[in-house]
Amino acid sequence: MSAAAHRSANPDGRIADNIVYFARALRKAGMRVGPASVVDAIEAVLAASIGSRDDFYWTLHAVLVTRREDHETFDEAFRLFWKSRELIEKMIAMFSPVALAQREKQKPRAAEHRVGQALFEAHRKQQTEDPKPEIEIDARLTVSGNEVLRAKDFAQMSADELAQARKAIAQLRLPHDEVKTRRYRPDPRGGRIDPRAMMRSAARTGGQLMLPRFREPRTVHPPLVVLADISGSMSQYSRVFLHFLHALAENRRRVHTFVFGTRLTNLTRQMRHRDPDLALADAALAVKDWAGGTRIGDTLREFNRLWSRRVLGQGAVVMLITDGLERDDVTGLSEEMERLRKSCRRLIWLNPLLRFDGFEARARGVRAMLPHVDEFRPVHTLNALSDLCASLSAGRAGGVDVKRWLADAERRAA
Repeated sequence: MSAAAHRSANPDGRIADNIVYFARALRKAGMRVGPASVVDAIEAVLAASIGSRDDFYWTLHAVLVTRREDHETFDEAFRLFWKSRELIEKMIAMFSPVALAQREKQKPRAAEHRVGQALFEAHRKQQTEDPKPEIEIDARLTVSGNEVLRAKDFAQMSADELAQARKAIAQLRLPHDEVKTRRYRPDPRGGRIDPRAMMRSAARTGGQLMLPRFREPRTVHPPLVVLADISGSMSQYSRVFLHFLHALAENRRRVHTFVFGTRLTNLTRQMRHRDPDLALADAALAVKDWAGGTRIGDTLREFNRLWSRRVLGQGAVVMLITDGLERDDVTGLSEEMERLRKSCRRLIWLNPLLRFDGFEARARGVRAMLPHVDEFRPVHTLNALSDLCASLSAGRAGGVDVKRWLADAERRAA
């Protein structure tokens, strides 16, 4: 834009107001955009002499995007808020009498749903709804909708209920399962003298003043390793559990995620994205055998051979999510489970088949795996995930008694 055009610009323009509204939408979508960033964005637009849409895009991007994971959110918000050509063409095509060519259905963009909700939230609030007749209902002996959702099976949920379940998972009280290490940290109320810290402080005064310093053992979260079955019978539960793992990865450093069907896939890097939509989208692209068959023994052998010594140190906790229905021969499955159990501090088996009251350990794979687990838990509802968090925080075994299932299986086999 030339200087003459800049001088002749409309003084009543609303570009500054639009940038403010755009920044509010970004903030509601989860980006860290403060008032200072908004002022900097307006000044940058005025100083850059915007001449094209790309210049305007990258000027705002350089000021408002401070984290790598916010790029997709900003891109989607810019596309919707500033009415890109793609959106206008789609709106025109909706009213066009000419039949459109058959095209492949595009996959939803990362952060598209969340950005759309943030942009149109004010518009939905302004809409007036017709008043509905008030009906008085005695609800003293009923349960709330939240209680029904928390007790409902993930496989029986609708799309809207699954969306509500994901929001509830993000608000779960995550486990606080810290363990002591051999290293120490400074603590004025500690129970041990820290001689090195005392000597360092005395050296600053030439040894004339020596004050006591104390320390305590440092506590850290133990590594959490997840092996999730993504075969056809476990696909729905594993998808929901990945949201739970993403919430865990935001609050602790060492969370390692593996999924297996007919092969083992490491999704630890994909699950590190702070944006949950982007993390799950990258995970879906990395997995090649989703909702297929399952080979539990072979995948456990591969994990024990290639990954166990890398991720199962410092008292790691392993969560195995599978129904235990091995398609192949169970020969060697018991040995691989025993090796996995000896390599970790706790081995928790999460099995959705426990949702059935009449579940019995009759399958060969279940009988081969049960003797080597510390806990046997369901994983089909939000209440089950809450109980799992409580068990991890307590640091002790709980859930279904494994010995009872083994005794019942041996009695029926005899």
